[in-house]
Amino acid sequence: MVVDPETTALRAFDFSQIYEHVPELQKLHIDIEYQSFDEPIDSSNMSPSLWVKLGKQIEENYNTFDGFVILHGSDTMAYTASALSFMLKGLSKPVILTGSQLPVGTIRTDGKENLITALEIAAAKRNDQSVVREVAVYFEYNLYRGNRTHKISSENFEAFESPNYPMLAEAGVHIHYNESALWVPQEESELQLETGFDDSIAVLHLFPGWTIEYVEAFLGMKNLKCLILRTYGSGNAPDHPDFLASLKKYRDKGVSILNVSQCIKGSVLQGKYQSSKGLQEIGVLNGADITLEAAVTKCMHLLAQDIDPDSFAQQLQLPIAGEMSIMRH
Repeated sequence: MVVDPETTALRAFDFSQIYEHVPELQKLHIDIEYQSFDEPIDSSNMSPSLWVKLGKQIEENYNTFDGFVILHGSDTMAYTASALSFMLKGLSKPVILTGSQLPVGTIRTDGKENLITALEIAAAKRNDQSVVREVAVYFEYNLYRGNRTHKISSENFEAFESPNYPMLAEAGVHIHYNESALWVPQEESELQLETGFDDSIAVLHLFPGWTIEYVEAFLGMKNLKCLILRTYGSGNAPDHPDFLASLKKYRDKGVSILNVSQCIKGSVLQGKYQSSKGLQEIGVLNGADITLEAAVTKCMHLLAQDIDPDSFAQQLQLPIAGEMSIMRH
């Protein structure tokens, strides 16, 4: 973002101004080329079609560059990072998303350091291989797995957290990589871009005092294919018979239901408490420690694949890009 001199409101940044605002880039020993959307957008306007556009830009330029840095508004950055992690199959180069909390034109902006270090990480190699070979988010001296991130603050420079997975790297005087946390491709393969996203989903957030009409309004959505149920604690929900009967009715119609906790840290443990056994019995799927952002984009991504319901349920509950842990209890 930059400050609009006429309205003093924040508006989307035009990348052609980057060297004007961050002249330090000219001192980096990195060959930088940039591409920009014809019309920069506020990240609040992010959509699946734009995820696809980003993915295609990476695919088209994949063999030309050693790494990619995406300047992105922080509000929906975790969604985009998650979506790209599912789209870019066989990725063996870094795709780093970064941005800032203060506009890049202001004196105290965090955008300069975030961009400069993100570029250094994107260019880092060891034994002719990229050090980072996954989609990641760099913000305020920390590098996180993209599909594990969650924005935690609209005020602090430390805007992001990876609540259930270690940092990939920490930038101080030197950049220290957490080798054990970095994604290691199982085998060398060509990049494959899977662009499909099906937005026939809904997110139902439970709260004390909800009514059955509230639940039915979500489940009655036209063409609903997957419901993300945001439950309490370790996956708990009211064991009210009407509530479970309503969920089961739609499960029987083929609507998948994924249990994702409202807690930022920790995991869903269906069946641990009596209040979650009913969900387990009617076939609600276990979201383990997945973030909401990763759950939304993963559901959209898998729904667009030509797979049967059993495969969909299985893949939804297992990590396909390091986005969740396999929980055994």
